[in-house]
Amino acid sequence: MAATRPSRLPGRHRASGGHATYGEVIAVGEFRALWLGQSLSQLGDQLAQVALAVLVYERTESALLTAAVYALTYLPPILGGPLLAGLADRYPRRRVMLVCDLLRAFFVALMAVPGMPFAALCVLVFCVVLLSAPFTAARAALLPDILHGDRYVLGSALQNMTNQGVQMIGFAAGGAAIALLGPYRALALDSATFLASALALVAGVRRRRLPPPPEGGMPSMWATTRMGARLVFGDPRLRVLVLFAWLCGFYIAPEGIAAPYAATFTDDEGLPVVTGLLMAAMPTGTVIGGFLFGRFVSPPGRLHSMGWMAMLTCAPLIVCGLGPPLWVVIVLWCVSGIGGAYQLAANAAFVQCVPPAGRAQAFGLVQSGLLAAQGIGILVAGALAQSLGPASVIALVGVTGLAAACLLTVAWTGTRGGIIERVRAEQA
Repeated sequence: MAATRPSRLPGRHRASGGHATYGEVIAVGEFRALWLGQSLSQLGDQLAQVALAVLVYERTESALLTAAVYALTYLPPILGGPLLAGLADRYPRRRVMLVCDLLRAFFVALMAVPGMPFAALCVLVFCVVLLSAPFTAARAALLPDILHGDRYVLGSALQNMTNQGVQMIGFAAGGAAIALLGPYRALALDSATFLASALALVAGVRRRRLPPPPEGGMPSMWATTRMGARLVFGDPRLRVLVLFAWLCGFYIAPEGIAAPYAATFTDDEGLPVVTGLLMAAMPTGTVIGGFLFGRFVSPPGRLHSMGWMAMLTCAPLIVCGLGPPLWVVIVLWCVSGIGGAYQLAANAAFVQCVPPAGRAQAFGLVQSGLLAAQGIGILVAGALAQSLGPASVIALVGVTGLAAACLLTVAWTGTRGGIIERVRAEQA
C-alpha cells in the first residue's frame, strides 16, 4: 500500500487557514489519487454516454427510446441518492468508493457485451448511475478530511474544472472517438476507467475511521435520510446554500436546447459544429471562473461576492432574447459559466456548517436535488421551446433565474455573518 501518513503530506504542516495555492493542493498525495481517479472515470463516462446513444439508436432506430435511456442518467440519483448516500456515513468512505467503482466496472463491462438485450441494457444503465450517488457522497465527505481550510476550496475548484474540461473534450472529440473505436469498445474503455479509479484509491488514499456515531448508535437508513433532510432544510444557512446550488437548474437549461438554438444560426450541415460550440461555452467559462475565483479572491471575499456571481450566471442569458450574432451568444454563455464559480464558495460554506458525522448524507441530498433541478430545467425549457422558440426561452430562463438569484442573495446577506467570521478566524 502506497498510502502516505497524514503527518507527512506536503502542505499539511501549515495552519489550515490562509490563502492556499493550487501547488499546495496538488502536492497532497491523497488528493492527487482522488483527482486522477475522477479524471479517468469522467473521461470514460463521456465516451460511454455518446457510445450508449449511438448503440441504442442503431439497435432501435427510435429517438424516443434513445432519449429514454439518456433520461435514466437523471432518474436513479434523484430516487436513490437521498437513501444510498447515507452508506458513506455508515461505512468507511474509502471502502464505499472502492465497492462502487468495482461494481460499476462490472456493470459497464456487461453493457459492452455485443447483443445485450435492450431491457437488460436499461437495467445496467440504471444500476451504474445509481451507484454514483454513494460514490459521490463518499468522495465529497472524504475531501474535507484530506484538504483543510482554503486548500479544500481550491481542491474543489480543481475537481470542478476537471469535470468541465472533460466535458469540453467530450463535446469536441467524443463523436470522432466513437467512430474510431465503435460503441462496444468505448463501453469497455469506460469499464477500464472505473478499475483505474479503484486502483488509484487503493494506492493513494489511506484508510480512515468513520466519525463517531451519534449518541444511541447509528439509526436505520430511512431514519438517517429523514435526519439528513432535517439537518439540511432545518438550518437557515444550509437551506440558502442548498438553494444556491440548485440555482443551476436555470442557467444549465439552455444547454438542453442548444441544438434547436444552433439551428437558428446555421443549416443542417453546420448544426453539429455550432451545437458543440454552444455546449462547450459554459464549461469553458466555468474553468476560467473557477481558476480565477479560487486563486485570486480571498476566502471571505468569495463569500461576500457569492450572490453577485450567482446573478452573473443568469443575467447574460437575457440578452439572447435580442437576437445577437453567434459569437456574441458564445461570449454570453461563457460569461454565464464564469459566474458559476460561486458554487465553490457555496460548497465551502456548506462544509463549514455540516457536522462530519452527517456530511455524506447531506451531500447526497444536495446532489440528488442538483440533478433533479438540472433535469427539470432542461425538460421545461425543451417543452417551452416548442411554442416560444429557443431564443425566447433562454431569455425567459435568464429573467427567472436572475430574480431567484436576487432573492437568494438577500437571504444570504442575513445569514452569512457567522460563516464569514469563522473563515476569518481560520485565516488569522
